[in-house]
Order: sequence, then structure tokens, then C-alpha cells
Amino acid sequence: MVAAARDLFVAQGYGATSLQEVVDAAGVAVQTVYFVFRNKRALFKDVVDTSIAGDAEPVATMDRDWFRAACAEPTAAGQLRIQVRGVRDILGRVAPIMPLIAAAAATDPEIAAQWPAGPDPRYTVQHTSAKVLTSKPDARPDVDTDRAADLLYGLLSPELYLIFVRDRGWTPEAWEGWACAALTAQLCSGDPVPAE
Repeated sequence: MVAAARDLFVAQGYGATSLQEVVDAAGVAVQTVYFVFRNKRALFKDVVDTSIAGDAEPVATMDRDWFRAACAEPTAAGQLRIQVRGVRDILGRVAPIMPLIAAAAATDPEIAAQWPAGPDPRYTVQHTSAKVLTSKPDARPDVDTDRAADLLYGLLSPELYLIFVRDRGWTPEAWEGWACAALTAQLCSGDPVPAE
């Protein structure tokens, strides 16, 4: 149901997609959708959450294996390689639905309430990563944690990913190589990692 809903939301938009269309695409009874999700808003929230996580497990990004492996790397450059790969996987799933969230929240106050104002969880993740990264021996000594977090937050944003991959036709792998090289040049001492 979630995969069918995601495909329809991306293709048609949240407002233009009916629950009946989701039911038809998923091959389930309408009662099943209501039983599992209660309504279209809850289904949409689940689509967003599973797109970010990549699965339905209630595990926060900072508790995911890939994030822990990145932070455990002994060098900042090594951390960036793993982190950018993990973010590429997430952005491949979530970037296409980010515009849908903004549009749906602008027209539906109940959806807007599902993403309350406050600290951006994505920034929280990047700040945690930056704190670890700036403590490593090859981190640039003139870049503090807040500056590193800003660079990670900006260069690994869904908006920038969409500009390169959707609008300019880059492959996700090309974006990953560029993002890793750009961040390495900004955050690590020594020679930057060449873009692939």
C-alpha cells in the first residue's frame, strides 16, 4: 500500500490522489487502508517516513548501521565517503517527495501539524555528524562544528540533489562523487578526493 501510494503521490501529487486510486494500485480492499492508516493523511506520513528510513522499522537515522559506521571511521575523509553514500540512498527515495510535503502542508493544516516547527531533524543529524567529524585528525582545524554542520546540511540537501539529479540529469553516483569531493575539500586537510 505504501509503495503504491508513494508512486501515485509522486506522479500526481498528494491532493490529486484519491484513496480509491491507492486501493486499486495496491490491490487491496478500501477497508484495509482505513484499518491500517485511518486516513489519507496518515498514509502520506507513512510514505514520507518510510522514504526517509528505507524501511518500516522505527529506527532513527543516527541509530542506523550506515550512520554509525560513518561516525566510527578513523578519518574525516572516510566518514564523509560513507556518510555521502548513505545520504545518497536516502535522497534517492525522499527528494522526489519533498515538494509534495511542502504543497500538502500549505493546503492542509493537519498535514502541516505532522511536521511541527522547530529544529530541523535533518540539521540535527548533520550537526551530530559534524561534531564527530571535526574531532578527527584530518579535519580542517579552521572549520568548527557549526560551520561543518552548515556545509553538510547545505550540500547534502534534497533541494541541491534535485537540482543536479532531476533538473540537470546527473546520475546519483555522479552527485555522490561531486558531493564527497566538495565536502572533503571544505572539511578535510590535505588533497580532496577526486569526483568520480
